[in-house]
Amino acid sequence: MSENRLDYKNSGVDIDEGNRFVSVIKKTVESTYNKNVLGSIGGFAGFFDISAAKGMEHPVLVSGTDGVGTKLKVAIDTDKLDTVGIDLVAMCVNDIIVTGAKPLFFLDYMATGKLSSEKMSRVVEGIAEGCRQSGSPLVGGETAEMPGMYSGEDFDLAGFAVGILDKPKAITGENIAKGDVLVGLPSSGLHSNGYSLARKLFFENLGLKADDVLYGDTLLKDALLEPTRIYVPQVMKILEEGIKVKGMVHITGGGFYDNIPRVLPEGAGVKINPDAFPTPGLYKFILEKSGIEEKELYRVFNMGIGFIIVMEQVQAEKCMSLIDDACIIGSVTDSGEVEIEGIN
Repeated sequence: MSENRLDYKNSGVDIDEGNRFVSVIKKTVESTYNKNVLGSIGGFAGFFDISAAKGMEHPVLVSGTDGVGTKLKVAIDTDKLDTVGIDLVAMCVNDIIVTGAKPLFFLDYMATGKLSSEKMSRVVEGIAEGCRQSGSPLVGGETAEMPGMYSGEDFDLAGFAVGILDKPKAITGENIAKGDVLVGLPSSGLHSNGYSLARKLFFENLGLKADDVLYGDTLLKDALLEPTRIYVPQVMKILEEGIKVKGMVHITGGGFYDNIPRVLPEGAGVKINPDAFPTPGLYKFILEKSGIEEKELYRVFNMGIGFIIVMEQVQAEKCMSLIDDACIIGSVTDSGEVEIEGIN
């Protein structure tokens, strides 16, 4: 009789499991906190002390939101859920730091067809790791159990980052000029873009399995699920050291061709030297096996460079002394377009 009784649980939403989930992730979430977090997990709202605004001439909040795209599908299919949370944080904080903003805090949204505390807690562990890496406490979130909207325990993620900057110090790209150089910071892999193409290439066209060795001793699933690199420590370091940065670019969907112009003033272009930075093994494999035109690859993927900082040459030398793996990958031109040497 009880099985046929109409209630919330029989409708697909388990409140008790939701409460258990909050209890399971409590310590993980609190591990991201700093002295500015007021209160604890479970309230209706998160509180954050913004004393960081003291001393600023014109404090401005900077916000960004993003997801991890179909990289999530690879994580779900391989049941490797502990790193996509890092991707979620990275995609948001890497976007807001291009303005010169310092991340303050992070929030998340998770929606699933059927809540599994065991699975979703692994996702939260990744989010917490990303928050710790970026200095962004996880001050709030929503976990929605939505039967009929998602199949079984499938789920989706969204993240929200908030930072702060002093408006007179905002980095806008407006002063970028011909002769400035582009300092590139290496990516860790595909990051979180181009996965619809990557999945079609590897799993459909090439017929590979997640546990197949791709190159060396690297499995396909490990190459695809390598977490997005978080650039907050490096960017905050060079700004704190007084490096005069004119513009910054987070290489996401659209690759070099669509992202770099977002920071350039009208009439400016860039010339990239692809020989100036190493091509990671995953991209070498794609170049050799995919048959995809190289220009298309640079329009979809980061090709080994996940973040670009634009500055004068003299500033670049100091910048590279502060960031070990940074390198000059190109320069600003007056062509009005993105040119990659050797690629038509």
